[in-house]
Amino acid sequence: MTSLHASVGGLATDVRLPDGPGPFPAVLVRTPYDRTRHRAEAHGWARRGFAAVVQDVRGRFASAGEWRPYENEAADGAVTARWIRRQPWSDGRYVAAGGSYGAHCALVLALEADREARPDAVVAAVPALGPAETAREPSGVERLLSRAGWWAAHGDRRDSDEGALDEALAADPELLAHLPLTGLPARLGRRLPSWAGLWRHRERGRLTARAGNAGVPLLAVGGHHDPFAEDTVALWRAWGGPSARLLLGPWGHGLTSTPGPGAGPAHRVNLGELYARWARRALTGALAPGRHGALALSGGDLWLPAGTDGEPRTFGLRPLRGSAFTADPGRPVRSDDLTVPTRGLPDRCLLATPPLPRPLDAVGPVRVRLRATADTPSADWIARLVAVTPEGAAERLAVGTLRREQPPGTESEFTVDLGRVAHRLRAGVRLRLEIAGHHFPAHARNPHTGDDPVTADRLLPSGREVAPESVTLTLHVLASRPTSTDPAKEIPR
Repeated sequence: MTSLHASVGGLATDVRLPDGPGPFPAVLVRTPYDRTRHRAEAHGWARRGFAAVVQDVRGRFASAGEWRPYENEAADGAVTARWIRRQPWSDGRYVAAGGSYGAHCALVLALEADREARPDAVVAAVPALGPAETAREPSGVERLLSRAGWWAAHGDRRDSDEGALDEALAADPELLAHLPLTGLPARLGRRLPSWAGLWRHRERGRLTARAGNAGVPLLAVGGHHDPFAEDTVALWRAWGGPSARLLLGPWGHGLTSTPGPGAGPAHRVNLGELYARWARRALTGALAPGRHGALALSGGDLWLPAGTDGEPRTFGLRPLRGSAFTADPGRPVRSDDLTVPTRGLPDRCLLATPPLPRPLDAVGPVRVRLRATADTPSADWIARLVAVTPEGAAERLAVGTLRREQPPGTESEFTVDLGRVAHRLRAGVRLRLEIAGHHFPAHARNPHTGDDPVTADRLLPSGREVAPESVTLTLHVLASRPTSTDPAKEIPR
């Protein structure tokens, strides 16, 4: 293999060429996370016959310019794409590929670049579609922990410090409780001028809205335990190219390197080999048209065809505690603790199903319907679904958030969407539903004053009342035991 280095418009770019005379199809990976960390990936692409081009985005590591997340990637990527197609080792075709922020870089090339620069196919893994999608849930609730971690590690700096937030929390455990949230960088001891601007982004769905006009094949890869799982599925559903594939496993944001609860041996997928097989078929027009793919059934070591949903089933819930509770932002329900306090004033409404009489395959969206009241003008409603085994072990299945603003004391009926699950629940498991007002530190605390949670500097407790008889839990359940599909065959077909 041959290794080359170039500066493309001031952007540091490494090229790994396969053995042989060429020319070759190319794979372009643009990253803010240091191109040198992608050497093994580049080697894998080159070993499979692709020219691997890996580039630091503007203002990061060895690339010139100023680092402004999500602002320059379409233009800089287009310059690089044209450069690739002019090289003697290029056969004119290229695949834009990337994970997380790198997936954003790949997608804007497919959806916003002119025809000359547009890729011939896209691999988008755990796509961080844009600042609004990464900063907030669809309901508007702020994703505090993940954004604070990302900005502490990568924001407003040329290099990265992956452990920055963990080290800061070890020294200052109350760091994320700082008010106002916009003042967090000062307490962190870092100058982060772009932090406050992040929270001004509220418009979601720009890339998903454009996906219907896509003209190239897509491979979207995500994990059930990834915060961007819903965006990954939405992108796949909206994609207008000749073919779209979805691979959704029981993984976190690191995909196969971070297996989540319920992951088994059947879920260990060789992603590099799968990407290369799909890319070869995408570039030759050999993919079957339409939307296909595979999603994992966690806890069952099975893969199902993407798009599989069960039939909706409503579950009866027995109230256990807290039909009246206090959502106190000074003592919020923790996102990192599944322990439920049994003493003192209730901080959540707690309900549960009887033990399941037989195994159940839950595949599809999860929704909670309830009738409730808050005595403050603004209230977040958090619904957390937990599976409790006969042995007493608790496993989080899904979490949903909803922000509501209405006159204090107004009773209303509403639905909280908890995203999608694909999980085999064994007999004897009880489903526990928690309805709370906070999910901290994963999400910022609603101060209950009516002020923006990002700029609020005071907190008020919020009295809540839930009508237990009104609470319904809807899961989508498969009617019969499913047959497993093979993702290695389903994705490239």
